[in-house]
Amino acid sequence: MNRYQDEDWQQEEQRRREAYYRMNSQNSNTPDALEQIFRGPLNWMNLLMIGINVVIFIIMEFLGSTEDTGFMLQWGAACRPFILNGEWYRLFTSMFLHFGIYHLANNMAVLLFMGDMVENAVGHWKYLAIYLGSGLVGNLLSLYMDIQSQSNIVSAGASGAIYGIIGGVFVLMIKNKKQVREIVIRRLVFVIVVTIYYGSQAAQIDNAAHVGGLIGGIVLTVLFTVHKKTTYRNRKEYVAR
Repeated sequence: MNRYQDEDWQQEEQRRREAYYRMNSQNSNTPDALEQIFRGPLNWMNLLMIGINVVIFIIMEFLGSTEDTGFMLQWGAACRPFILNGEWYRLFTSMFLHFGIYHLANNMAVLLFMGDMVENAVGHWKYLAIYLGSGLVGNLLSLYMDIQSQSNIVSAGASGAIYGIIGGVFVLMIKNKKQVREIVIRRLVFVIVVTIYYGSQAAQIDNAAHVGGLIGGIVLTVLFTVHKKTTYRNRKEYVAR
């Protein structure tokens, strides 16, 4: 190899290194989950739902205790005798009430990370329809189970709606499985199954609302993409949606 050939080889090696560094730089700039939320398109409907839940909780805490069954009933928590007596609005209002700060924080954390993905895929208003529709389906199934068991438990929480969003994420992953690693789908299924199993074993979890919300979210997301919870028996006993 003479001097000119050596210079050509060095130039080619330098070009390869520059291409390698550019590729790594692009990969390192790929946003993670949190960066996608705050650097990506503003999915304001999801943030609005979180904001409404938080504001309602703060107001209620100033006026009373969100762990008081009677107080929660006054604000619209769900309860079989009240609903069957004509207060059907409780199927809606109970979605925005939470029993205590931990109940609220757990639900809103899941919504923050999951809701953004669904809204980005289907749009603001379809996302709202999935959120509210799943919550209503979950509450209806919960009411049906209470009627069958003649239960008078008081229930509230956004988990039915949130499970609907999780169902929506699952549908989107299945539809775009070529772009999503199979292990990610398996992990999501695992999370859903474990959470539902935990709910079925815990006396303080309204599992019917979870299952109903999940089914509602899956069905609504499929329909939209084709075209393009805490319960109290007394002050000391409650069930989280």
